[in-house]
Amino acid sequence: MVDVILGLQWGDEGKGKIVDYFAPNYDVVARFQGGPNAGHTLYVNDTKVVLHQIPSGIFHQNTINLIGGGVVLDPVTLKKECDKVASFGIDVKKNLFISQRTNLIVPTHRALDKASETAKGLDKIGSTLKGIGPAYMDKTGRNALRVGDLLDKSFITNYIKLRLKHQRLLDNFHFDEDIAAWEEEFFEAIEFLRSLNFVNAEYFINGHISNGKKILAEGAQGSMLDIDFGTFPFVTSSSTITAGVCTGLGVAPQKIKEVMGVSKAYCTRVGSGPFPTELFDETGEELRKLGSEFGATTGRPRRCGWIDLVALKYACMINGVTQIVMTKADVLDTFEELKVCSAYNINGKEVQEVPFQMSKLTIDPVYKAFPGWKTDTSVISEKENVPDTVNNYVSFINQYVGAPVKYVSNGPGRNQIITL
Repeated sequence: MVDVILGLQWGDEGKGKIVDYFAPNYDVVARFQGGPNAGHTLYVNDTKVVLHQIPSGIFHQNTINLIGGGVVLDPVTLKKECDKVASFGIDVKKNLFISQRTNLIVPTHRALDKASETAKGLDKIGSTLKGIGPAYMDKTGRNALRVGDLLDKSFITNYIKLRLKHQRLLDNFHFDEDIAAWEEEFFEAIEFLRSLNFVNAEYFINGHISNGKKILAEGAQGSMLDIDFGTFPFVTSSSTITAGVCTGLGVAPQKIKEVMGVSKAYCTRVGSGPFPTELFDETGEELRKLGSEFGATTGRPRRCGWIDLVALKYACMINGVTQIVMTKADVLDTFEELKVCSAYNINGKEVQEVPFQMSKLTIDPVYKAFPGWKTDTSVISEKENVPDTVNNYVSFINQYVGAPVKYVSNGPGRNQIITL
């Protein structure tokens, strides 16, 4: 049995805390896509920890953590993460496993990412400059180096071939930055990576499934950033939806049971791209301030707006969401009035579908207003104490998107979650 936790918006929904909360109920937590462009924030012993590649179940001693083949892995970032995790007394060499099929991010991938984004000028997509796009391009172009290649004597030769290929591309961009320091750091991290557990992950995870173990698949980014179904071209380079679990971990569709989608009680986005409910006024600024809305990976201020139910229903549909976890409900505690987007007005016509290419349309959100709850929800732990105003807000969302909000996260703490 495989359950899935993934984001239903443009990322930054608070998935890390949610995976950490549910992880004790599972034997294995597995990342199925993305790379160090993810930023999953956890609080461990009241200390803030941001994980970029290691699954968010790593702080539970009895949970196996797997980095799947659908991930692109930066050894440098991984080493830093492992050092951080080890400072909490966690032995990563005991419960962290990496698929041999996981693709590697090399220094020239980062250089290509930067060069390409710079060349776009005003048309840039808002890349995190972590080398994600170029790494996935080498994967689909069948040029990539993978974790299993580290066991091959020809690894250095193949690395040089790939570097030369990248250098020709960099020359076309007139990129002349010295990345020697990046390479030195990379090869130090490669030696560390070789000390970790490499596995034939498809047999590894299916073996656990056959033995009745419970698997939790952890997604990165969000559904609206999916390479196929997101707001293209302002998307990430991997499949962020439930289908990506099958291709990223090597499990069959019928093995997937619960799909838990994570959505904020409002909406945010980092980087460029369409965002119909974005607020440019004091309300948007208040959401940013109260929600501490700054990117966990980049530190960039997040764009903020009201919850977009048109996009949320779309995300629930393509993911087969069976239950929703709503995060950051406490951020809305002080607002007199709340709004939800229930339709798009496009060229004078109201629609409830996500159009083919949002970025080429003028979309005016159609809002439904709700009274704010004006209550400190962060202290609530039982559903009996949830105000009717919160329940009314949640009930409308349930009815609209066709999937129930079963959990409400009302603070950053590990146990600040209300079961409805």
